[in-house]
Amino acid sequence: MNANLPVDKIRPLQSVARFDYETDVLVCGYGGAGAAAALEAALAGAQVLVLERASAGGGATAMSSCEMYLGGSGGTALQKATGFEDSTENMAAYLREALGPLGDDERIRCYAEGAAAHFDWAESLGVPYKRAAFLERTVVPLTDESLLFTGNEKSHPFNRVAAPVPRGHVPSREGDEGGQLFMNAIMARVSEAGAEVLADTRLLALLRDEQGAICGAVAKRENREICIRAHRGVVLTTGGFVMNQEMTRQYLPEINQYAVPYGSSNDIGDGIVLGLAAGGQVINMDQAFLSFPLYPPAKLTYGVLLNARGERYINEDAYLARLAWYSCQQPGQKFYLLVQEEDYAASDYLERAPVVATGDTIAEVAAEAPFPAGKLEQTVSYFNQYAAQGEDPLFHKAAEWLKPLSKPPYALVEYSANEMRAVIVPGSAGPLMFTLGGLKTRTTGEVLDVSDRPIPGLYAAGRATAGLPRSGKGYASGMSVGDATFFGRRAGQAVAARSI
Repeated sequence: MNANLPVDKIRPLQSVARFDYETDVLVCGYGGAGAAAALEAALAGAQVLVLERASAGGGATAMSSCEMYLGGSGGTALQKATGFEDSTENMAAYLREALGPLGDDERIRCYAEGAAAHFDWAESLGVPYKRAAFLERTVVPLTDESLLFTGNEKSHPFNRVAAPVPRGHVPSREGDEGGQLFMNAIMARVSEAGAEVLADTRLLALLRDEQGAICGAVAKRENREICIRAHRGVVLTTGGFVMNQEMTRQYLPEINQYAVPYGSSNDIGDGIVLGLAAGGQVINMDQAFLSFPLYPPAKLTYGVLLNARGERYINEDAYLARLAWYSCQQPGQKFYLLVQEEDYAASDYLERAPVVATGDTIAEVAAEAPFPAGKLEQTVSYFNQYAAQGEDPLFHKAAEWLKPLSKPPYALVEYSANEMRAVIVPGSAGPLMFTLGGLKTRTTGEVLDVSDRPIPGLYAAGRATAGLPRSGKGYASGMSVGDATFFGRRAGQAVAARSI
């Protein structure tokens, strides 16, 4: 991609005859990461200017439930108040298992050590968190509890390396408005801290001085170019690249064929492109979050997921992102749920999928099912034999979700990655996705070049970076907002402390 970058993405400082704005810190993007960076830089005494492409701040964070994946240090104040203990080692062990070889151990350690205090920070902004937990299997509580399980904590193999603890911290309000609650609170604090915000302003280029440091930017506002001098540095918090079809085709060619982009319309990768033009390094660009919210209702978990060969391929009690990752690895991205009548219901988050086979016996279902002869009977017989004993030797589904498929009638429901329709995005066909790759940074937000050296004056956070969550296979909801705000704060602190 470097060979195709426009040459004017980086402009020499000496080419600017006059600056329209001068500031210590320039933050580009006003979502969760940008607001956190701006607030910390301003509180550290720096003069801060924020650019936002949209007409108001919020970004993808405002669109989210604003779950933050937090714990460690014995537990957050919310975890402790609801009777849960969570050591830093326990949280770090879970994150290492979740992120696998793609995980950054230094980032995992940093986050696990600071996540409990980060909750205190979020609450100090005025964001409401009710001391109550919703422990049923769900995606987002539509009641007002603030603590829930948002990952694979209770499922195999994660429950073998870390004690299951709920770590999803969501602002308290009935409905699904946590993101707007959080952004309203933090943007009010940014304003109180004295930062200036320029909305409807599009970032065009970065400025670089003769020593190679990034020291400002060029943007377009009210149909003219403006030049901004940033004496301490620039923080890129412009979001991911899920809305940039050219980039998703390049980096996610297979997923791009069936997944539906989800996020802010301004998640077009412009900050990533500018970071590349400045000599930055991108990593993890082939990774994305995918969503297969089969549940709720939770009772659907008692069914078994099957691929086009009539074989199980995942423990059905896994979290929605893990279900999606494994489901989309199956032949033709086609998969099925076999369920008995007492557990059948339409998914709360997916439009009603077609029932392709029914019967009072598994043999009757098999006669209508699109599987090789005898395969469904074999799969169900093996599953039932062990489920009756509370065991699942193949995939280790938790005992609480195990019971034989022995109460007819039965239904086989068909899903397809190309035809899956999400209720939360009407008319969408395919699992929802957002990107998990971007600029490589230190935990302080410094953008690294191809030799892993920091580019002076250039920082980044949020989905413009390859942050904490790097794998859809082990993703837990709350990792993105937690990562963006946590490392956004660190980037703001670091750039404000940079000597000039």
